[in-house]
Amino acid sequence: MTNTVIQEQETLPEPETAERSGPAPRRIRTVLTGLMLGIFLAALDQNIVSVAIVRIANSLHGFDEQAWATTAYLITATITTPLYGKLADIYGRKPLYLASIALFVIGSVACTFATSMYELAGFRAFQGLGAGGLMALAFTILSDIVPPREIVRYQGGFMVVFGSATVLGPVLGGFLSDYDHLLGLDGWRWVFLVNVPIGVIAFAVVAKVLDVPHARQDHRIDWFGTLTLTACVVPLLIVAEQGRAWGWDSHRALLCYGVGAAGFVLYLLAELLMKDAALIPLRMFRSSTFSVAILGGTIVGIAMFGVIVLVPLYFQVVRGYSPTRAGLLMLPLVMGIMVGSQLAGVVTKFTGRYKILPVAGSFAFAAGAALFGRVEYDSPLWQPLLYCGIIGFGLGGCMQTLIIAAQNACRPEDRGTSTATATFVRQMGGTLGVAVFLTILFNLIPGRITAAFGGQLPADLTSSGLAALQSDTSGIAALPAQVRIPILIGYTHAMREVFLIAAVVAVLAGVVLLLMKEIPLQDDPLAESGITIPDDAAELLEVPPPTPPATEDDRYRSVDALLARADAEAGYCIVGHIRHDDGQPVPRATLTLIDPRGRQVSRTTGDADGGYLIAAPEPGSYVLIVSSAGHQPTASGIVIGWTPQQFDVVLHGAGEVSGAVRTAVNGTPVPHTIVTLTDANGEVVGSAVSAADGGYVCHGVVPGTYTLVALADHMRPGAATLTVPESRILNHDIVLAPRAVLAGSVVAEDNRPVPDAQVAVLDAAGGVTATVRTDDNGQYLVPDLTDGQYTVVTRGYPPVSSRITVAGGEATHHVRVGYWTED
Repeated sequence: MTNTVIQEQETLPEPETAERSGPAPRRIRTVLTGLMLGIFLAALDQNIVSVAIVRIANSLHGFDEQAWATTAYLITATITTPLYGKLADIYGRKPLYLASIALFVIGSVACTFATSMYELAGFRAFQGLGAGGLMALAFTILSDIVPPREIVRYQGGFMVVFGSATVLGPVLGGFLSDYDHLLGLDGWRWVFLVNVPIGVIAFAVVAKVLDVPHARQDHRIDWFGTLTLTACVVPLLIVAEQGRAWGWDSHRALLCYGVGAAGFVLYLLAELLMKDAALIPLRMFRSSTFSVAILGGTIVGIAMFGVIVLVPLYFQVVRGYSPTRAGLLMLPLVMGIMVGSQLAGVVTKFTGRYKILPVAGSFAFAAGAALFGRVEYDSPLWQPLLYCGIIGFGLGGCMQTLIIAAQNACRPEDRGTSTATATFVRQMGGTLGVAVFLTILFNLIPGRITAAFGGQLPADLTSSGLAALQSDTSGIAALPAQVRIPILIGYTHAMREVFLIAAVVAVLAGVVLLLMKEIPLQDDPLAESGITIPDDAAELLEVPPPTPPATEDDRYRSVDALLARADAEAGYCIVGHIRHDDGQPVPRATLTLIDPRGRQVSRTTGDADGGYLIAAPEPGSYVLIVSSAGHQPTASGIVIGWTPQQFDVVLHGAGEVSGAVRTAVNGTPVPHTIVTLTDANGEVVGSAVSAADGGYVCHGVVPGTYTLVALADHMRPGAATLTVPESRILNHDIVLAPRAVLAGSVVAEDNRPVPDAQVAVLDAAGGVTATVRTDDNGQYLVPDLTDGQYTVVTRGYPPVSSRITVAGGEATHHVRVGYWTED
C-alpha cells in the first residue's frame, strides 16, 4: 500500500453543465421501454420461424427450398441495416425506428397469405426491409445515451427480452404450426400473423415514449452505394444457394460471380466519391480496431447463424420431436447466451477491457460446435442440450462486445453508422452462413444416407424416393426401422461434418480477433470535450485542406452549367455564386426570395461550390436574402425577367478568433491541439488545429458569446467563455496544464518484475479512481489523475507503504512486493 500526494496544478476551469452527468436513469428506462418492444418483435419472429420452417416447407411442398425463405429475409435485412444507420444519422433515430416497425408488420401480414415457398420468400424479403432497422437502431440509441462501460447495466434488460423472445418464439411457433387449422387458417400462418398485434403495440409505445435529441447532419443519401452493394451481395447469395443445382462452374454461377465482383468494384468507387456521405465511409477502416472487429464479426456471423439453423433441424428431423418440443429444447442455447453476455458485461464494466471476451467466446463456440458434431442419432438427450449451452455461452461473449469495440473506435458522430456496420457484417456473415451451410448439408445427405445403407440403397428406396424425403421429411417417421435408422444415421453424419466446419470457422474468428487492438472504454460519452481521443480514432479526425481559389475559367464554366440547369428546370429564375471577400466559395448558404409585400415565394440551399439557383413564380421585382453561418447576412433587390438572370453575392467575413496554445508549466507551444468554438445552442461554428508554433485561427465568427474548448494529447482539456466584440477580431491565448501521470513498476524481493499485477489507485474517500495491470516488464502507468491525495494498492501481496510528492504533474513510484509466485 502506498500513499501518494499529487500537488495542485493550475488548470483551465471546465464548464459545468447538466449534460456532463448524462441522461437521468428515469429517462433512460423510459427510452428502453420502446427499444425493448422493438427488439422483442425482431427476436420473436426470427425464432418463431426457425422452428416452424420445417412444417411450413412441407406444407408448401418445398423442404429443399426452405433456405430461400430464410436467405431472402436475411438479404434485405442485411442490406438495409447500414442504410438505416446512415438515414438515422441524418434524420434522427425515432422516425426511422417507427418506419422499420411499420414495414415489418406489413411484411408479416403478407407472409400469412403465401401459397408457395418462392412467394413466401418474396414476402419475407419485404419483411426484412423493416427488420434491418429494429436491432441496429436500438443499440445505436442505447449508445447515444449510455457510456460504453455502463451499457452492460442496460443490456441486461435487452438480453432478458431477447432471451424471453428466443424461448417463447420456438414454443409459440411449434404450438401454432402443430395445428392443421386455427380460426380458418393453416396453423403455421399464425406464426407470421402473431407479429401484427405485437408490432402495433410496439409502434404505439415507441411513438409516445421514445425521445432522443438529434442534431441533423447535412449529408446526401448514398443511394448509388446502396444499389451497388445490393448488386454485389445478392448474386453471391444466389449462387451460394443454387450452386449445388447449377454446378459451381456453370455459366449461371460464373455470371453471378462476375456481377457480384463488378458490384463490389462499383460500390468501392461510389464510397470513394461520396466520402463522408457514403453508406459506410471508407475512412472508418483506417482504424485497425474497427477493421478487425468488422472482419471478426463477419466470421462469427457465418458460424453463428449456420449453427442456429442446424440445431432445430437436428431435433426435428433426426430426433423426430414436434416443433413445440424442439423449441423448448433450444432453451439451453438461449440460457448460454444470456449467461455469457451477462458475464461479458460484468467484465467490461469493472475492467474496461473487452478484447479477451470475443476471443474466448469464439473458442468456446468452436468447442461446443465440435462436441455437437460427435452427437449420434440416438445419443442421450443431455449431450446435445449440454453442447447447445456451450455454444450459447460462446455466442454471449461475442454478440455485443464486437459492436462496442466498433463504436469505441470511431467518431461520436459516426456512432449510428458504426453500429449499423457492425450489425450489417454480422448479418451478412449469417446470410452467407445459412446459405452455404444448408447447401453443404443437402449436398452431403444423399451420399451419407447411401453410405449408411452399406453403399447401395435398398430396393424399396429409389433415388427419386430419397429426393422426395429431402423435400418432405415428415414421412421418415412412418418408414420401417430397417429403412428409417440408416436414413437418420445419414442425416446425423451429414450434420456432423457441417458442425465441424462451423467449429473451424469459429476458431478462425478467434485467431483474427486476437489481432484486434484494444482501445480503453470511456466512462462518459457525453463529455466528448473532456477525454483523450484514442489513437485509432484520432487518426480519423481529418482537417480538410483549404479549397484553392477558383480561377476565372472555372467560374465561367460553373455559370454556364447553372444557366443550362436553369433552362432545363425553371423558367423564371436567377443563378449565380456566393463567395467570401477573398473569392472563396461559401458552401450551402441559405437563400430566401420575398416579394415586395414581404411574403416568402421561394427558398433553397446553395451548392457545395457556392453556386445557387432560385426560382420565382413569375417575372417581377423581389428581394433576395442570403445567410450563412459565420457571415453577415445580406439582402439585395433584384429583378427577375423572362429568361434566367445571373447575380453573384458577396458575404462579408464575420471575423476571427486567433491566438496561441501553450503549456502552463514553461509556456512552450502545444502543436496539434484541436480548438473548437460552439455557440449558445451548442452548435460548432468554428474549429482549427494549432500549428507547430501553437498558433490557431478560427475564421467566420460573428459577434457574440462562445465556448472555446481545446484538446491535446497528454494535456488537460481547456475550456473558456469568449465574447467576440463588434470589431469581429479577438485574440485569445490558451494555456493547458499537463495531465498528472503516475508511473512505476512492481518487482519482487529479488528484483524480478511482476507481470499482470493489479494496481488500484484510490482517492481520499477510498473510491477506486483507476485500475491497471503491469505489462510483461512489470511496468504500470496511470494517466489523467486529478490533483489530490491517493492510495496505491497492489492486490494479492503483503502491503508496502511509502510516501512521495509529485511535482509538475508527473510521478514515478516503484512497488516491491513481499513475495514471488512461480507459475
